[in-house]
Amino acid sequence: MTAEPTLSARGLVKRYGRVTAIDGADFDLYPGEVLAVVGDNGAGKSSLIKALSGALVPDAGEIKVDGATVHFRTPIDARRYGIETVYQDLAVAPALDIASNMFLGREKRLGGPWSVFRKLDTATMRTEAQRILDELGIQIKSITQPVETLSGGQRQGVAVARAAAFGTKAVIMDEPTAALGVAESGKVLALIDRIRGRGLPVVLISHNMPHVFDIADRIHVHRLGKRAAVVSPKTHTMNQVVGLITGALRIGASGEVEEVEAAVHTGLSS
Repeated sequence: MTAEPTLSARGLVKRYGRVTAIDGADFDLYPGEVLAVVGDNGAGKSSLIKALSGALVPDAGEIKVDGATVHFRTPIDARRYGIETVYQDLAVAPALDIASNMFLGREKRLGGPWSVFRKLDTATMRTEAQRILDELGIQIKSITQPVETLSGGQRQGVAVARAAAFGTKAVIMDEPTAALGVAESGKVLALIDRIRGRGLPVVLISHNMPHVFDIADRIHVHRLGKRAAVVSPKTHTMNQVVGLITGALRIGASGEVEEVEAAVHTGLSS
């Protein structure tokens, strides 16, 4: 990669008493790519992503957006820099309609005489929400539908569309295909591809290796609180990535994947 990272981190540390959740972690997300972040449960993936999205303040380290150092104290700070996150719970309001959910927390209000009453500009929000859904190819029966009437994949689409609408630097997605069927998962992956096609980089946290290999440009392997490797699905196999996740394999000094036990037998430290 020769371009400057859109979002990067160096030496991030987060401790909770004697437990180290992030242990000197590095991270790089480049323009227009889908970067998958993979790792075992407890590897520190969630803590890393929370630090990058402003939900967690690291004890040490540096985060940069377009090469400039930033300090996120809350997710709102990250949003101001154009970083949007779609969490597993989607953070949607089931009883509200699609447009209201798209503009949740960023509602548009009428100007002029109505500004004194802070009346919502429902018509504009519905028009803009429909335009965003159309641009991303998300098929919805009606923009006025309550979100609770949508399928799981459609709800995911609404949450992702909201992030894509307001994210200008990066969209972070935490397990976006979890609990979805094959067809709906395929639609979500196609949506991620369309977001990438618009030039907006995506961070995909996933345990689903087939999905990772289907959509990712690069794979960030997280282990024991730090970045263990960054590999390409074009040059590395699924079994190799699983080996890197479990610690059975590592990236050697030559840049090649090697067995950890074999390295120890040759006198190299692990």
